[in-house]
Amino acid sequence: MYQKLTPKQKALTINLDPTIYGTFAEIGAGQETVRHFFRAGGASGTIAKAMSAYDKDFSDAIYGKEVKNRYVTQNRLRKMLRYEVALIEERISRDNNPDRKFFSYANTVTTINFDKTVKGHGWVGIRFQTKENEDYNEIVIHVKFNENDATLQQETLGNLGVNLIFGAFNYFDNPRTLVESLYDDVAKDNLEIDMIDFSGPAFSYVDNRLMSLQLVKNGMTDAVIFNSQGNNMLPADVLYKKNIFAVRGSFRPVTKVNIDMLRNGMDMFFKDAICTHEETEVLIEITISNLRADGDIDERDFLDRVDILGKLGYTVIISNFSEYYRLIDYFASYTSGDIGVAMGVNNLLMVFDEKYYKNLSGGILEAFGKFFRNGMRVYLYPYKDPETHQLLDSTNLKVEENLKELYKYFMRNNRIVDITNYNPEFLEIYSREILRKIACCVKGWETQVPEGVAEMIKERGMFGYKEELPLKQFS
Repeated sequence: MYQKLTPKQKALTINLDPTIYGTFAEIGAGQETVRHFFRAGGASGTIAKAMSAYDKDFSDAIYGKEVKNRYVTQNRLRKMLRYEVALIEERISRDNNPDRKFFSYANTVTTINFDKTVKGHGWVGIRFQTKENEDYNEIVIHVKFNENDATLQQETLGNLGVNLIFGAFNYFDNPRTLVESLYDDVAKDNLEIDMIDFSGPAFSYVDNRLMSLQLVKNGMTDAVIFNSQGNNMLPADVLYKKNIFAVRGSFRPVTKVNIDMLRNGMDMFFKDAICTHEETEVLIEITISNLRADGDIDERDFLDRVDILGKLGYTVIISNFSEYYRLIDYFASYTSGDIGVAMGVNNLLMVFDEKYYKNLSGGILEAFGKFFRNGMRVYLYPYKDPETHQLLDSTNLKVEENLKELYKYFMRNNRIVDITNYNPEFLEIYSREILRKIACCVKGWETQVPEGVAEMIKERGMFGYKEELPLKQFS
């Protein structure tokens, strides 16, 4: 457990370290970080330069113009960091400054607008050395402000900046602690960090997907997204003004049922929404509750699942949304486009279970108002009972008596529609049986997962896979 320090204590600690030397460049609405270092005392040996290129023309003259004149972007931040570090290297002689670790801290942010309709957001980062003769490392984060006052947002940003600089130099060998320390003297209700990226030699062993997982796990954000290459993505960049089609599951492992549900549901969604794949973001969602095992998250298991989904070419969203309506509410905060969700019968039964909405003042009606918003549709994949062999779909699904008329309403208005173009052979596939076979080293499960998945599971020893045994030993 690390010792929490105040921003003033952290700034003074940095100032008193003769090996740390760098610049501050803060554009837009945030010029609060460097103030902590000036006020702490002893800043003359730490701060090479502090600047605020607030005017866009002046900023362009320094860092160059941005595409579509967008200044609060990751690209702008990284330009600033690299430009400022290059200036230090050019102007400060290493011969006259032995053992000094150079850094550049930067942010580009916009705070809440006058009408308080846009809360504000920004990019914050640091480019730094851990040793004089080593290459530079970078930590870049995206923040969303929740406070309703610009001055308070600026103060929060100042504290966050101090935490980032202190953490970079003191916790670079423990990224989890570094992430946790970003909220020292910062209330989670006031600030959301929805993307973080570590790069450089000090972080060569860091998997940024695990760092994203820490953000959700620690309540720093509701959801994180990474693409099929495993790169962290800013949710706003992925979802803004897009149509969204999503499938939730545990994907442990992903089966042919999952893919059949996704593809056939997606085809129906494209026809209903009159849209193309290019206009739609297709997401595989895994909730934190689906990642927990024995009370905690198995990170190796998490990476196994995400690696498989990435190999299949899918974008993954990790969320803390236990209830479906919260997921749809999240999507709707980024887009007014069409939203579709494919799910199985058991998941739809959970949607119609009132016990999940006791925390809402409007109960299940409030939840449905958020869930079935803006024409959102459920694409229902049938389920074959392994014991009775009965096929369940929307026509014979049994909900509680007091919800039957509500269920009929959604059915009659095509808010719940059946996926009819499914492969009947896949209805005999059950992920729990596949896991059981894998754990018991039994053959026969390979044909029930998408192409390439079985090989990946075997090569990596995923899900407890070991040398196989004859099928007759499985019972």
